[in-house]
Amino acid sequence: MNVGEILQKVAEYLTQYGLKVVGAIAIFVMGRWVAKLLSRLAAKALAKARIDKTLVRFTENLSYVVLLVFVVVAALATAGVETTSFIAVLGAAGLAIGLALQGSLANFAAGVLMVIFKPMKVGDFVEIGGIKGTVQEIQIFNTLIDTPDNIRAIIPNAKVTSDNIKNYSTNGTRRVDLVIGVSYEDDLKKAQEVMERVLAGDGRVLKNPPAKVAVFELAESSVNFVVRPWVKEADYWDVYCDTTARIKMALDDAGITMPFPQRDIHIKDGLSQRPVRS
Repeated sequence: MNVGEILQKVAEYLTQYGLKVVGAIAIFVMGRWVAKLLSRLAAKALAKARIDKTLVRFTENLSYVVLLVFVVVAALATAGVETTSFIAVLGAAGLAIGLALQGSLANFAAGVLMVIFKPMKVGDFVEIGGIKGTVQEIQIFNTLIDTPDNIRAIIPNAKVTSDNIKNYSTNGTRRVDLVIGVSYEDDLKKAQEVMERVLAGDGRVLKNPPAKVAVFELAESSVNFVVRPWVKEADYWDVYCDTTARIKMALDDAGITMPFPQRDIHIKDGLSQRPVRS
């Protein structure tokens, strides 16, 4: 076959299939854009209807994937691929694909279960598998969480549902747990009153349930109090840090000591013995 015949064959193939391929590419590009547009419009409609954000984003992702499948099938049909046989092949290979994608199917099923039973929603502060953070999105296969130091964690949905979930936002309130130590020589009643005044002076501390300040432990070097105020979930860390600082300053002003660990060591020198404190 000479060069002329080769060029003629190429021209014939371009004439026969070129427009179909261009049309298929155009359909895929435009169809993908339309799928994104329709999924976003559906999400906006659900948001206006005040549907939960978790369901809105999950529906947006799912509708986009479903529409994209139709676009791919339409593009293949335009390119001249027999879609009937193509779909039949996919159906016959469904079992094998399902076995190969067990993890993905499990993640999809877990995502559906989370949307239905709502163990958490977008905006909740949770702990899953040792990862703490704010839920940003529940996708078809994964859950996106931003940690307090702004690291994005992508957790497979199947792992989320198979692990323990601690949701710190569900109940709306949290208890701040502090342990404050004072010296054995100090007046315990006075120390307790000082800490109670600090809590009473903070408007973020809830009146109900009431805060708890009580002797908790006789430790090696200090008498330890538990300080347990209740606050709104959004105020937790601010109250935790502020209360720790204010109690320290209030105890200092009251002349109450917060001791550091210490122990008595006795050194024997012949028949004499004297204690040395360290």
